[in-house]
Amino acid sequence: MNREHHTPWCGRDHRCGLGEHRSDEIVVDIPGHARAVLVRVRTAAGREHAEVRVRVALAAGELAARRQLVGLLGDLREAVTRAALTARPRPRRAAR
Repeated sequence: MNREHHTPWCGRDHRCGLGEHRSDEIVVDIPGHARAVLVRVRTAAGREHAEVRVRVALAAGELAARRQLVGLLGDLREAVTRAALTARPRPRRAAR
């Protein structure tokens, strides 16, 4: 990928290399509880992705921690599915 042709959102530094462009990190931080980091990526093939890292403090008890994980996985599945469906093109309506 040509480093001269950055996207408007590219970080334009050491992150831009290895055949891809990467944005600055967008961080949501709830100190002591949770942190999420989102990075937009465009590959050398032109495909764009969102990279998301999430860290959530778990309860001390095993049962409560497992409940948290089940809830987190369900919420992540819903968020990923919603994002994937939003990107899907809608069928055209037939002309009347």
